[in-house]
Amino acid sequence: MASLESYLDQQLAQGRAYFTKEEARRRLGLSPSAFAAAALRLAKKRKLINARHEFYLILRPEDWSLGAPDPVRWIDPLMQHQRTDYRVSLLRAAAFHGASHQAAMVFQIVVPKQLRLLEIGRHRLQFLYQAPGIFEQVNRPEWLDKIKTAEGFTKVAGVELTLLDCVRYFHQASGIAGVAQIVKDIGGKAAPRKLAKIAGFYENSAVRRLGYLLDLAGHSRQSAALEPFAAQAKSFKPLDPAIRPIQETAANSAERNTKWRLTIHEPVEVDF
Repeated sequence: MASLESYLDQQLAQGRAYFTKEEARRRLGLSPSAFAAAALRLAKKRKLINARHEFYLILRPEDWSLGAPDPVRWIDPLMQHQRTDYRVSLLRAAAFHGASHQAAMVFQIVVPKQLRLLEIGRHRLQFLYQAPGIFEQVNRPEWLDKIKTAEGFTKVAGVELTLLDCVRYFHQASGIAGVAQIVKDIGGKAAPRKLAKIAGFYENSAVRRLGYLLDLAGHSRQSAALEPFAAQAKSFKPLDPAIRPIQETAANSAERNTKWRLTIHEPVEVDF
């Protein structure tokens, strides 16, 4: 009978740095207790780690400093194991599309169910909830891209989805200033018609914030595609909802952008 350690070597030889407990037990004929004992020995030798729900990662020496491989290499099989669709988005997706100013300190994934934060080694995986009905509408192949890895492919939001996700979840994307920089860096790559079509599934206020930031960055074709959403607005919204004016006079003195029906309490600066 092959050992669990030799099974790890076989998996790596096949370009597969992950496995499930059920797969290994079935292949090796191990009882639950025998598998647990073998897995504990290998974990102490820093050869594997249990990521979540009996899904294991095989560690190479180059993974030891961070405690686990880059999540982009194993998020797809993990989500398949959890029977949950997904897309990598926000900061990691923005970097994939060419945003150079944002350091992706957290690996962010949009999913149609509530999942808790996953910390493994020095990696932090943050799962952002999107209502299942909307998620199903927007998480379609023609609006996604793929990141090629040694293990296969990982689904990542296309540039249009990335922009909309960033304004929708702006707190997790380094705030409005961080989103503004992302819009400046990659907004010009968005296809205007596709951007407007996907925007129909997002909150009107988020779309208007994106339109304003596209204008600010000089991406006029993309911002023009979102102008019809501003025409539907029934009230002004703050560009940055995180800002709460202390006095009523401060609120009254805020700049009002009538085109996008937004109040601008503080100027947004980006690097050009």
